[in-house]
Amino acid sequence: MARYTGPAWKLSRRLGVSLSGTGKELEKRPYAPGQHGPNQRKKLSEYGLQLQEKQKLRHTYGMNERQFRNLFDAAGKMPGIHGENFMILLECRLDNLVYRMGLARTRRAARQLVNHGHILVDGKRVDIPSYRVAPGQTISLREKSQNLTVVKEAVEVSNFVPEFVSFDADSLTGTFTRLPERSELHAEIDEALIVEFYSR
Repeated sequence: MARYTGPAWKLSRRLGVSLSGTGKELEKRPYAPGQHGPNQRKKLSEYGLQLQEKQKLRHTYGMNERQFRNLFDAAGKMPGIHGENFMILLECRLDNLVYRMGLARTRRAARQLVNHGHILVDGKRVDIPSYRVAPGQTISLREKSQNLTVVKEAVEVSNFVPEFVSFDADSLTGTFTRLPERSELHAEIDEALIVEFYSR
């Protein structure tokens, strides 16, 4: 199954969560798309709830099903709680950390920055969005890319950098200081439902 490239706002309304992180998708019409508007039946089966939770998380990080499942299986081999380990591994992705540092306004934009070779990890160019960053590694922009308009705009409007990341707006350099804790990640996601979905 290929990565979703359709209308992101429509998908956000279907899942009931802002996939871009801006919240704009749900401001005007906070209900699922379709001709019946807000009067659609919302009763979901247990399977439907599990599937919806899995899709929320998968589309939030812009991953295809195979990548998502492989990362889920890798989290199961780590010590600790499976669901929490999975959420932490998702946060360790390079495209996500570029977004978290405020170098891009959305994860889609962060993925594009990485794909186009603008991002350095410990001074070496990395163009793989799924690259797993280890705590202590430094993320920066190539010297030629530091004047990109999209990056400047993103840094200007960025007003929140999580505690597990440090970022210097002057040098456009950040460090993944430590693994995040579950309390610092998506409160609206119930990862236990995702574990149940894949455990069927």
